[in-house]
Amino acid sequence: MKTSLLFVIDSLDVAGAEKSLVSLLSLIDFDRFSVDVMLFSHDKPLEKLLPEEVNVLPPLSYTTFLKGNFKQSIKKSIQRKNGDMLYSRTKFSTRIRLKNYSNSEKARIYWQSVSKVIEKNPKEYDIAISYAQGVPTFYVAEKVKAKMKFAWVNVSYKLNNKDKRFQKSFYDKYSKIVAVSESARDVFKVTFPEYSSKLEVLYDINHPELIGDMAKIEIGFKDEFNGVRILTIGRLAHQKGYDIALDACQRLKDYRINFKWFVLGKGPLKKEIEEEIKRRDLSKHFILLGVKSNPYPLINEADIYVQTSKFEGFGLAIAEARILNTPVVTTEFDAVYNQMINGKNGLVVGMNGESVFQGIMKLLNNQSLKEEIIDYLKTEKKGNIEEVEKFYDLIS
Repeated sequence: MKTSLLFVIDSLDVAGAEKSLVSLLSLIDFDRFSVDVMLFSHDKPLEKLLPEEVNVLPPLSYTTFLKGNFKQSIKKSIQRKNGDMLYSRTKFSTRIRLKNYSNSEKARIYWQSVSKVIEKNPKEYDIAISYAQGVPTFYVAEKVKAKMKFAWVNVSYKLNNKDKRFQKSFYDKYSKIVAVSESARDVFKVTFPEYSSKLEVLYDINHPELIGDMAKIEIGFKDEFNGVRILTIGRLAHQKGYDIALDACQRLKDYRINFKWFVLGKGPLKKEIEEEIKRRDLSKHFILLGVKSNPYPLINEADIYVQTSKFEGFGLAIAEARILNTPVVTTEFDAVYNQMINGKNGLVVGMNGESVFQGIMKLLNNQSLKEEIIDYLKTEKKGNIEEVEKFYDLIS
């Protein structure tokens, strides 16, 4: 008899945890496991990459209710003769506008506002997995029946006291808490030392053959630019350090380097970043491309991959650049040395624009160093599909 698994994640948009989940599911033995996936947002690019054996559950009633504008929500409430969902939507929308909340605060306010109108999952599973912190963790803890529950943590999880108190009651219900790196584990342990015995480390899975094949199925850059191509991938959010990237970009421009810095991602800081690009007169140099379900041709064709993150649980995009032998310049965020060897497979620099600029210039001015890094990358162990065996051990 197959073991039944449920994975819960916010969506399958193009981001690190989402790609990691798709990679894991592409490797799972479906002769041993039946797999359901529950999403809070549907029709995102990575859904089409799921194996056909995976069953994506229908949208929650509240997710369906949210489609459309506020006027349509009022109409739906009148038709149903039930205003609970409208009240929950209004409550969350009102509270979230009060100030600029952190992601953990937003998740808490969301769950406090809408959990009463979120239905329970009708099935019982052998194992239920929240594959991201926040709302998926709250949902699995409160709305899912399972013999065992596992919570994934894929960021450096620092919480204020209010969020810590709120989240503790949910984490109490989990058998294991799985961090995607030693650094993510250690930060979580500082926040929740009482869960030390529950903590495990399982790295985000990279599937090198899948990435290599996807890098070759289409052309990445379709322009005729013949200068230096720099690429960054990451949500347009504070965590990814775009203020650092823009400062480094400004310095490259002032130094009269013939370059273009391309960015894949979307997020809450898009407008702010666009305004800063305009203010600095960088529109010909710092180019926002939005999101692509297949970023690998761009990584493959980039001269340098740059990550300016302020914190990461692991840094999946860096791992993908390494798989495709693209030299990396990255800031020294907390988990960076889980995969980077400074001067060997890339350069690790300070968390500021000047240091990132100097790292890029070092690769541009020292061709032999760049070639040595590429040669090292070609001999590096690629990917970590063996982590799927650790996953089996974890849930057995």
